[in-house]
Amino acid sequence: MKKIRKGDSVIVITGRNKGQTGIVTTIRNDSRIIVAGINKVTKHVKPNPQREIAGGISQIEAPIHISNIMLLNPKTQKGDKVGIKTLEREDGRKYNVRFFKSNNELV
Repeated sequence: MKKIRKGDSVIVITGRNKGQTGIVTTIRNDSRIIVAGINKVTKHVKPNPQREIAGGISQIEAPIHISNIMLLNPKTQKGDKVGIKTLEREDGRKYNVRFFKSNNELV
């Protein structure tokens, strides 16, 4: 089970965007994620008339390594460590849940 998933609120803990928060939009296989509105870079785009792409300079969101972000705890509004524990339903089936390590609340 992954500790950070698509749609989670995260906070950047290192780098030039330190302290900014956003929502995870994409998780890549190389331990990098894309967060909405964070780590914007300038990209020069060549025009392509066949695809109806006008050339110019555009801003895109670059990926951030997963070690540079933390899950945002909505109660404290700070980054928090996440743990995984196994719970059991009344029918005997087990399932995993994520929880914040500071206050043991489920994510």
